[in-house]
Amino acid sequence: MDRTSIYDELSRIERDVVAGERQLAEQERLVLDLKRERQNTSGAERELERLREAQRMRDQDRQRLLSLLQP
Repeated sequence: MDRTSIYDELSRIERDVVAGERQLAEQERLVLDLKRERQNTSGAERELERLREAQRMRDQDRQRLLSLLQP
């Protein structure tokens, strides 16, 4: 993989990380709202955990790409 390709992929991952952070915040807010309303949160909490795992994977991809750019 050449440096240009790495930078292109890193740029894409960075956008995905930002979008993922936004999704996590929205889902966390939903869980809190449901709890406040004394509603069932199990589905929302499962989705929150799925989003957290996806974010961990994006973070790992970002770190992998950054390591490829190291001299």
